[in-house]
Amino acid sequence: MTTTSTLQNIFRIALGFMLCFTGTGHMTWAREEFVAQVPQWLPFSTDFVVVTSGVVELLLGLSLILWKRERVRIGWATALFFVLIFPGNISQYVNHTDAFGLETDTRRLVRLFFQPVLVVWALWATGAWQAWRLNKSVV
Repeated sequence: MTTTSTLQNIFRIALGFMLCFTGTGHMTWAREEFVAQVPQWLPFSTDFVVVTSGVVELLLGLSLILWKRERVRIGWATALFFVLIFPGNISQYVNHTDAFGLETDTRRLVRLFFQPVLVVWALWATGAWQAWRLNKSVV
């Protein structure tokens, strides 16, 4: 098992709280905003996608905070989640959908560049990137 620094642990826990916050938002105060991001080509109802992704966010967030022993695998799962929800951000940009204060194409475009930051954050903060480089991780 790879070790992580205090800074990485702080960022891991912060990411966990962020995911818990947004996961809760999926099912409460921000539900309509999340529905606006769901691509129309998905074969599921938008409400199902929003609730399911919110539950996944809550589980990932709690896992990042509490399940340190499996943090490398959780880091990979969190990074994968960020990749899987990226089409929603692209859909919001392509369809010119206003949500989350992103009322212009420029703002929606800028947001697209933050998704890779979240992927890197998850991999770095959990030590998943380091474990992969050292070939010590079973993913």
